Amino acid sequence: MRNLRAKDCQLPHCRRLSRRANNSCNAGRTKDDQALAKPVLFARQSKPEVKTLRLQSAFLISILAVIPSAFRISAQSTDGVTLATTTSSTAQSLADQNRTVALRVFEEIFNQRRPEVAAEIYSPEFRNHGMHSDASLVVDQGWARSELQSFPDLHMTVVKTVAENDLVAILWTFRGTHTRYGYGSFPPTGAHIEFRGTTVFRVVNGRILEEWTTFNQWSAYSQVAQHLQWRIISAACLFLLVWLYIGHLVFNWLGPKHSHVPVG
Repeated sequence: MRNLRAKDCQLPHCRRLSRRANNSCNAGRTKDDQALAKPVLFARQSKPEVKTLRLQSAFLISILAVIPSAFRISAQSTDGVTLATTTSSTAQSLADQNRTVALRVFEEIFNQRRPEVAAEIYSPEFRNHGMHSDASLVVDQGWARSELQSFPDLHMTVVKTVAENDLVAILWTFRGTHTRYGYGSFPPTGAHIEFRGTTVFRVVNGRILEEWTTFNQWSAYSQVAQHLQWRIISAACLFLLVWLYIGHLVFNWLGPKHSHVPVG
């Protein structure tokens, strides 16, 4: 019985002996064994913290990788905006230059009465596109000189201008007194004429290459007729009187001859 181990014995006093043996075993553990057990416990507890550190490191690395790309995109965007701004400024500058050329037609040729300026601002290949036919530069400037001759006080007022690329649209007002020959087939009438029109110029390399002009031509003619209405009425009455007088003379001349014709 003495050779039996305490844990194999099921008697109460044997159980007490087993507990005492276990306690003495625990007490006999060295400090080094306890020190070795603590890192294991610490390692088990620090695994979540290690995962967190890895995630944070990965997040920081991804941010550092994205930042250069963001700077490149920002630089490209800035370059694109700068290029678009430069292109827009260049186009606007060209449109303003074309506008200046077109305005010289009204200010210098008509208002300053300098038709020779046409050689500076019109292209030799210039065409004035009419409703049914086109006119060359020679014909177009012939019309301009005719208007300058017929209206000594002619003044062209620019109401509105719009310029885009190589096109310039101008809304203008014509004012003048018809006191000399040269406007169509009308003799001097003394009528003050005022009407509005629109001209679209195409300017290429600083010279006017094409033109489209529209205005109410009958408005000008009606103003001349209105100014001459009493003269027209007087002329019509005079023509009627002359026609009646001639008819009376013819009737009197034919009447006696028919009355003396013998009968039978």
